[in-house]
Amino acid sequence: MTHRPPKCRRLLLFACLAATPALGSDFQDIAQLESLAKSAAAALLPQPTDRQRLQVGPIQPNLQLHRCDSAVQSAIAPGLRAPGRILVELRCEGRPGANWHLYVPVRIVGTSAVVIAAHALVVGMVLTAKDLTVEQRDITALPPGYLNDPNIAVGLTASRAISGGTVLTNQQLLGTRAVQRGQTVTLIADRGGMSVRMAGRALSDGLINQRIRVENLSSGKIVEGIARSEQVVEIIFQ
Repeated sequence: MTHRPPKCRRLLLFACLAATPALGSDFQDIAQLESLAKSAAAALLPQPTDRQRLQVGPIQPNLQLHRCDSAVQSAIAPGLRAPGRILVELRCEGRPGANWHLYVPVRIVGTSAVVIAAHALVVGMVLTAKDLTVEQRDITALPPGYLNDPNIAVGLTASRAISGGTVLTNQQLLGTRAVQRGQTVTLIADRGGMSVRMAGRALSDGLINQRIRVENLSSGKIVEGIARSEQVVEIIFQ
């Protein structure tokens, strides 16, 4: 029996490895897709604080999508959106037979400062700073319309009985009427760290920190916002 010299065996092994195509070279890089989804979502979601971050997916690491021979397109998927989260659609319009699209959830995770009832509050009680405290809570468990600044709640009236330790929301508190139906107001939209102002018309009366529907006079669209003062309504992005 003839034995191949060790050097020849090593040369043969190197030749085989060189002839073998790199694993995964024909498939889309998952890390790049997650980065693309994160960038698309960051443009619409509120800017995370130092206690928060954007969580993408995750996309299954063994998912095999044909490498797109053109730029992967990103868009926000239609449908209802929850506060602090969004669904991004990634789409490849490549060669026939290699087209694909993928939905990637992106959400803000972490904690946020929230206003807490320091003790039990009774109906009709006008709140003072002593009635309130601030804590950090997991944002995924917070109710819609929660307050993150105690100054907003001071001077407002409890519209219902509230147990001590409850996260306060704008639905639980009433204030003086700020906006009247048909009144022209200034709409403020804070998106991606940029603040945009536009003219709007209130479609209902609204108390301070109460949700109301308003018409954007520039686009004609009906949006929901929170009456922050007699002239200002902050648009809510869902």
